[in-house]
Amino acid sequence: MNRLMTAKSLRLVIGGVLLVVALAILPLLAIDIPGVLPGPTYTPGTLQLLAFALLIAALALTYRIMFGLAGLLSFGHALFFAAGAYGLAMTLEAFGPAEWPSALVFTVAIAATLVLGFVLAATVGALALRVTGISFAMVTLAFAQAGSVLIRRNPGSATGGDEGLALDTAHVPPEFVGVVDTRNLYWLALGILVLVYLIVLWVEKSRAGHVAEAIRENELRVRVIGIRPYNVKLLVFIAASVLASVAGMGYLLLQSGAAPRIATADFTLTLLVIVVLGGAGARWGAMVGGIVYTLLDQRLTALAGSDAIAALPDILRVPLSEPLFILGTLFVLVVLFLPGGIAGLPARIATGRKQHPVEPEEAVDA
Repeated sequence: MNRLMTAKSLRLVIGGVLLVVALAILPLLAIDIPGVLPGPTYTPGTLQLLAFALLIAALALTYRIMFGLAGLLSFGHALFFAAGAYGLAMTLEAFGPAEWPSALVFTVAIAATLVLGFVLAATVGALALRVTGISFAMVTLAFAQAGSVLIRRNPGSATGGDEGLALDTAHVPPEFVGVVDTRNLYWLALGILVLVYLIVLWVEKSRAGHVAEAIRENELRVRVIGIRPYNVKLLVFIAASVLASVAGMGYLLLQSGAAPRIATADFTLTLLVIVVLGGAGARWGAMVGGIVYTLLDQRLTALAGSDAIAALPDILRVPLSEPLFILGTLFVLVVLFLPGGIAGLPARIATGRKQHPVEPEEAVDA
């Protein structure tokens, strides 16, 4: 049994490494998938979309460790993503035309943003985890709404209000600035996804991860054996939130700015939809869900404004011109007919084959 597990683990590691290598060389290829990608994979527009999909996959993975592992339904996870984006932008802007080397300023800004994300996560988590269930969800929603209001109602100053906050490129490495360097931003997004995955994997395989899973299944039993669930849930909450801040910093560099919508509760609900669509029971499900959702959202937006939809009768044109309607319908269908999400599809196919085995040729001939 141990040998089988070792062989399986080795195959998974090799497969993961090969997948990362394949994604890394994607910008060097000219792969064009009409209807899915806006152009060949080496073009800036396609790389921008793919990099954004990778960052959303990383963000969904951070939400999955909170919701799928620890069973914490948070409506404020977008707050920490926004903290990473706005925190890095505001820190870089605060330095101004300093005489220090740009690389040093950029490194210090990243470190300061991580500290900000940690302090914010520890504060929100320490307060919100005093309650459980829907009360916890409502407390996180309140913090998210407060953060969104602070960002939107602050025009002309720190956060830029509804206009958002542009990236001050004075201290950003030139390799991450400009359309020409979109390829580097794609590799940066891929690196963030790999980093987030490795940390999430480490957390899940650790003792705290096993305890968090046990808390999700039966918190009372965990209390009986002498473990404080609060400490473990706070640890998972902080880990997921800080990693979300890392994804937010990547978003700022990719988009050359931060928009207020990334701090809204609606954005967190989008993450919940992504995790459920991909499958909360598997790490790769959350990542695939993030990539699929991002590509669908982009293509459905283009489809909604197409002449083909405009020519349909009103009864079809009105709903099909709204991408959220189509995505919502897809979400309902997945919940009804594919409870395990995309990650559960291989198991359902295997189970179906076992229940309906193919008859041997001898039996058919007989």
